[in-house]
Amino acid sequence: MAPEVRQRRTLGQILLLSAGFLVLVAVSTASVLLVNKARSDSAWVIHTVEAENQINALLLEVRRAESGVRAYLLTQNPEFLRDHEAAVTAIRPLLDKLGTLIADNQTQLANLAKLRGVIESRLAQFDREKALVVSGDLPSAVTLVRDAGSTDSSNMMRDTAEVMRSEEERLLALRTTNADASQRLATIVTVAGSALVVVLAFISVVLVRGSTRARDEAEARLRESHLNLEATVDERTADLREANEEIQRFAYIVSHDLRSPLVNIMGFTSELDELRSDIFRRIATLARAVSDAPPPAEGAEPELEGADKQLSEDFSEALGFIKSSIAKMDRLITAILNLTREGRREFVPIRIDTRELIETIVSTLAHQADEANATIRIEPLPTVVSDRLALEQIFSNLIDNAIKYMKPGIPGEIAIRARTKLGFAIFEISDTGRGIDPKDHQRIFDLFRRAGTQDRPGQGIGLAHVRALVRRLGGTMSVASELDQGSTFTITLPINWNASNRNSDR
Repeated sequence: MAPEVRQRRTLGQILLLSAGFLVLVAVSTASVLLVNKARSDSAWVIHTVEAENQINALLLEVRRAESGVRAYLLTQNPEFLRDHEAAVTAIRPLLDKLGTLIADNQTQLANLAKLRGVIESRLAQFDREKALVVSGDLPSAVTLVRDAGSTDSSNMMRDTAEVMRSEEERLLALRTTNADASQRLATIVTVAGSALVVVLAFISVVLVRGSTRARDEAEARLRESHLNLEATVDERTADLREANEEIQRFAYIVSHDLRSPLVNIMGFTSELDELRSDIFRRIATLARAVSDAPPPAEGAEPELEGADKQLSEDFSEALGFIKSSIAKMDRLITAILNLTREGRREFVPIRIDTRELIETIVSTLAHQADEANATIRIEPLPTVVSDRLALEQIFSNLIDNAIKYMKPGIPGEIAIRARTKLGFAIFEISDTGRGIDPKDHQRIFDLFRRAGTQDRPGQGIGLAHVRALVRRLGGTMSVASELDQGSTFTITLPINWNASNRNSDR
């Protein structure tokens, strides 16, 4: 398949997936909104039905109260009075609940206020009728009941309630229509969206089948073109291994050959240092002879003066610089030789209790930690399968650096912890030392490169060697640090390492 065709096919699939995603999002959003609206409309329908039922219940209790008081007037039976009192007790809560239900409708609130006034007036009349009966004036109570029947209060109560029921029925019809419309619209959106998703799915299946055929063809061609890939990789790997070994041999030879002239320079420098006192004693003697100065006392050394004395001091200083440079070069050559030897060493995987290993390392560094006023805290650590000597070198170097770069005069803390994830052990060595500038985070891993103030002994090899060991063990290494905020070195290593993971630098 031509690259242009593959590109167009890929672009089409991306656009199709994007369209399908947008359709799903739109359908889902519309469905949620419409369902919420339908639920809201249904709630309003139920609300209207409840309000209408409440009006009916209120009128029923009023009629019950009227019937009870009239029956009591006629029979003086306490049972009717109790039924009347129960009805009167229920009327006011029903009025309050009805007011809550119609609080959103100002027209209904006005009607309710009118209805409440009529009902309160009727309840007050009930109280007067009962008081007359209790006082024994039954004819007056009957007259009061007859007068109440001739007033318009009952008609007004009935008419007002009818108006309120008519308003609720109107709202019920309107809200029922809205709820039905919302449900229909939700159904239409769902069906249309589902149909569109099915169409997109069908198109996707067609495209996927075409892509599958194209992929199968590409895989067949790939298998044909990679028949000799394994042999090619083995050949290249052998070449790389041979080149790496050659580089290590070259480094070893160069370091070994550099040591011979360095030893000669060191020897001649030592002889020159031994001759220095004799040379300048002769110079002092000649200077005295030329200047006719009296000879020094018997057994005393002649003293240099003026330019000769300055020359002697410069000579001594130059020899000191030469010796320190020789010593530094000797340490660097030794470090290079150690690195080349370590690079040739075959790792041997064994089961290691890393907590026991690090406790041993910490015990050997206890004196340095006490001098630096540093506390070392070791948290639970996992058991791994790896090369013991490599792990000792890794953790020894990191813990020694943490102790070495503590803030002077300030108590510090070093924490060593670990966790496991997806077959790897993740070790963290944290300290409260002086930290590392973020711009130097990469520099500290380079060979012979150091960062920050150079007030501690070292050749800039340790961290480079540690990173090389970590890589050989199939792991990674990183640092997180800020100046004056301490440092955290993170080492990720396979829990079960074997020679097939990584046994040489690549």
